[in-house]
Amino acid sequence: MIRSLLTVLGPGHAAPLRRMIGVMGLAAVLQGAAFALLVPVLRALLGPTPGDAWPWLAVFAVVAVAQAVAAYLAQLAGYRAGSSMSRGLHHRLGDQIASLPLGWFTGDRVGKLGQLTSGGVINVMQVPAHLLRPLIDAVVTPAAVVLLMYVFDWRLALAATLAVPVLYLVYQWSGRLIQRTDHGRDLVIAEAGGRVVEFAQTQPVLRAFGRTVEGYRLLDEALVAQRDAGRRMITTGVWGMIGFGLVVQATFTALLVLGVSFALGGSLGVPELLALLVLAARFVEPLAMAADLGGAIRLGRNALSRMIELLETPLLPQPTAPRKPGDTTIELVEVSFGYDSRPVLEQVSLRVPPRSMTALVGPSGSGKTTVTRLIARFFDVDSGSVRVGGVDVREIAGDELMSLVSLVFQDVYLFEGTIEENIRVGRPGATGEQVRAAARLARVEEIVARLPGGWQARTGEGGVTLSGGERQRISIARAILKDAPIVLLDEATAALDPENESAVQDALTALTADRTLLVIAHRLQTVVAADQIVVLDGGRIAQSGTHEELMARGGRYAEFWAERNRAHGWRLLPTR
Repeated sequence: MIRSLLTVLGPGHAAPLRRMIGVMGLAAVLQGAAFALLVPVLRALLGPTPGDAWPWLAVFAVVAVAQAVAAYLAQLAGYRAGSSMSRGLHHRLGDQIASLPLGWFTGDRVGKLGQLTSGGVINVMQVPAHLLRPLIDAVVTPAAVVLLMYVFDWRLALAATLAVPVLYLVYQWSGRLIQRTDHGRDLVIAEAGGRVVEFAQTQPVLRAFGRTVEGYRLLDEALVAQRDAGRRMITTGVWGMIGFGLVVQATFTALLVLGVSFALGGSLGVPELLALLVLAARFVEPLAMAADLGGAIRLGRNALSRMIELLETPLLPQPTAPRKPGDTTIELVEVSFGYDSRPVLEQVSLRVPPRSMTALVGPSGSGKTTVTRLIARFFDVDSGSVRVGGVDVREIAGDELMSLVSLVFQDVYLFEGTIEENIRVGRPGATGEQVRAAARLARVEEIVARLPGGWQARTGEGGVTLSGGERQRISIARAILKDAPIVLLDEATAALDPENESAVQDALTALTADRTLLVIAHRLQTVVAADQIVVLDGGRIAQSGTHEELMARGGRYAEFWAERNRAHGWRLLPTR
């Protein structure tokens, strides 16, 4: 656990942590020495000349005071380390999270990340503040007691030494039980947390369909799974703690029986027996305390292992000598890519000239969104290359690449804050006039005029106080304010009402003017207006060309066009 702590905290915290561990170790050794001094003290007090106990009592008093001072300093250092560790962990995890590839942030990982940065950090903070000292005491104090026990009776000392491997194996077994159940518990806690948020966000839909009494099945199942996982962890952990506690008590019983048998045999005096039994009790006491804290120690260790896993997640390599693109031409050259060994794109090559629009069309799962994310370097390709301005994106500094690209996807996320703050994310240093100019182009001013708070109206977490079209307009205003020369757009207006669709289209027109545009096209008007159309099917480019060229050829694009036309002309007829 100490090695894991040093790994997670980093070099800057290593020296203070080592000093704290040194003071805790010294306190534990002094505690063991104080326990061992009870043997000559009791032997003298119970012997024929009790006055001989005074020198030993003086030494005992000095060691006890030194141990109390060391314990106080160790505990104080533990509290300080726990508080500073919270800041250090959040900074270190935050730096790593900010550097992770954007493609790493899938839904299930985000839930686990929330659990790790909240409950996980608290579990780790408890290690130096409350758990490390008892853990060191449980190891160092019994070791010191056993070594000093050899001075008084080697037979009982040998018996205690032989019990150590058994105690260690049982402790490891009990820890593995908790570790196995704790991992599953973290997964279901993250799932349940996500379902609670989802349940709150979908209240209008649930109530519209009368789902207010029996609740939301997915949430119910997630909460039941969380309850069951908690029960399993408690049940399993109890068996481990009981098992370790029984072995500790059995060790003390064995030492007691051995001592009595030696006394009855005449090889050990009664005063020595009583003193050594006191020493044996001091031997098992820290071990029993470790058994009580075993679950908390294991939870902290599990949190540490998950943090190490996060901190060791490989980052996308950054160029040592970054290059700047010559222009905004986008090229994919024989690109192949897959998720978890599942191929998505195979030998895809395309070119988007600067200040032109290319429309990507194709069925769901054909790889359209993957193409846009590879250009923004959410991931690195498995083979081939993605180039911007003739330079491989792997040779462009991450900040430089992001400054060239604006991303507008279907799933719009607004931060908890005001409308103005959400737009300003596109360029934090923008002036108020620049923010309002971008908002005007995206027709956000209409939203501002309607809401009571105006520009300071709060959007709620994820933008829950706004409609889908309004959220989309604010996200486009954000992209306009960024003013990047390349726009990667997942056009999503099919589910909007006519008024919002018109507003979003006006906003997109303002966003894409005089820029290099790659759009995942859903609307027929967008497809026809494109300078070139690329048809993806099964991870490959099936066709490419202008609308007229592709219609003349027939094939997959002509089928797509016919299907869209049929869907566009579909309408409800009144019943008689």
